[in-house]
Amino acid sequence: MKCHLFAIATVLFASSAFAQQPTPVATISAANTAANAKQFDFLLGQWDLDVRPKVSSLVAMIDGTPKLVGTWKAWRAPDGSGVEDEMRIVDTSGNPIALNHWQRVWSSGDARWKVSGADAYHVGKSEATSSLQNGVVHMDGRFVDGNGKTTLTRTRYYDIGHDSFRMQQDRSEDNGQSWDEAVLTVSARRTAATATQ
Repeated sequence: MKCHLFAIATVLFASSAFAQQPTPVATISAANTAANAKQFDFLLGQWDLDVRPKVSSLVAMIDGTPKLVGTWKAWRAPDGSGVEDEMRIVDTSGNPIALNHWQRVWSSGDARWKVSGADAYHVGKSEATSSLQNGVVHMDGRFVDGNGKTTLTRTRYYDIGHDSFRMQQDRSEDNGQSWDEAVLTVSARRTAATATQ
């Protein structure tokens, strides 16, 4: 065992000793930025959505749980720094419920994503930061509606696979003192590898 470890150490030392030049820090930084700038690549393409808003048990007993569906499409930003995407949600009769557009850009200086969005139907804007942790994308944000009301949001993208992912959003209307969990859950199924804008 000692001989085996010594041989590995010798190979590692030899390869580093004979390396022509160390990799420049700028190259390492560029490689890290490029890798991080692909963390939202799982969104690229077109998706069908099964959307489940949270309803109280009383509302569910009286009216049932509303059935909402939607589409999500995403494409790479023109400069390659991130992803732009659009989500539409309708009820089963096709009545529009939500239309959101986001820009997601990796900020190497902050080592996190900067996400900005607009809600066309509620005339609202959102700002968030996001990071990938153990295969789950965590996004913390703030939504301000057309009347100036602020809602904090916690969003998780998880169970991310090639053709599916899930999303859950929690919300706080008291500046984070309490949270209403799973206000919105989304199950997404890929329908196309690329999206038309």
